[in-house]
Amino acid sequence: MEVRINLITIWTDDIGPMKEFYTSTLGFNVLDDLGTYIELENRGVRFALCMREVMYDYCEEYRKQRAGQSFELAFSCRAPDEVDISYEDIISKGGKPVQDPMTMPWGQRTALFADPDGNIHEVFADLE
Repeated sequence: MEVRINLITIWTDDIGPMKEFYTSTLGFNVLDDLGTYIELENRGVRFALCMREVMYDYCEEYRKQRAGQSFELAFSCRAPDEVDISYEDIISKGGKPVQDPMTMPWGQRTALFADPDGNIHEVFADLE
């Protein structure tokens, strides 16, 4: 095995709102839409949304209800003021506000928002 992430899949029970959020709110383009599996254009690591039910016959573990924050996607900005602009844009398009932009002690400006399933994600920029 090569120790390198090749694909990130977000599992969901309701793919419609998730597709709308990741395409209309965040601006990803659809590369492949099979209805229950949607791969989005992304440089580097492949990125997909998939209905949890696709895996039910393959592995019972996918039937378990998840709890808590299991992962975070972080989107970089070129400058600290772009964090504020990006956050406001995401929220105005339907992202759920989690944490307004803040300057953090580790030298970044960050803000947190959630997708329709409640997954919390971040926009950030280094302070220089």
